[in-house]
Amino acid sequence: MGVLRRDVECEEFRYDEHYTFIETLPLMVKRNPQVFDGRYITVTRRDDGSLRPNFKPMPTAARLSVDNYAFEVYRELRGALKGLIEE
Repeated sequence: MGVLRRDVECEEFRYDEHYTFIETLPLMVKRNPQVFDGRYITVTRRDDGSLRPNFKPMPTAARLSVDNYAFEVYRELRGALKGLIEE
């Protein structure tokens, strides 16, 4: 994020227009910070304090069956929520 400014004409840039980009720092506060980052899910906390689980892309490994994937997601979600709710 920044500002693009057209410079005043000077001897050095007489035939070409010259622009200067000035980067500005955003005054933003990160919304919905990530409070858990696992292998299969992440959990973010909303402004109202509620938790939101988010799935990561499914792995394409041939060894991971649907049942194993679902079980691993369950284990990770349970562990994340247990640690966050029982703080």
